[in-house]
Amino acid sequence: MSTTLAVEGMSCGHCEQAVEEAIEALAGVQGADADRDAEQVSVDGDISVERLIAAVEDAGYDAEA
Repeated sequence: MSTTLAVEGMSCGHCEQAVEEAIEALAGVQGADADRDAEQVSVDGDISVERLIAAVEDAGYDAEA
């Protein structure tokens, strides 16, 4: 299953990496690909949108489905 979230606040490669690492640390996630220019992250895995949003927000960014 693939999910895409809108993410605000990513301004550099480090920001993309921080978002990806926060999501990839969750059980059920196979991978994440953040794109600061598109202001979104694509996630592959079987996990709830709520948990994904919480992980991104815990990393210091705003997210919504």
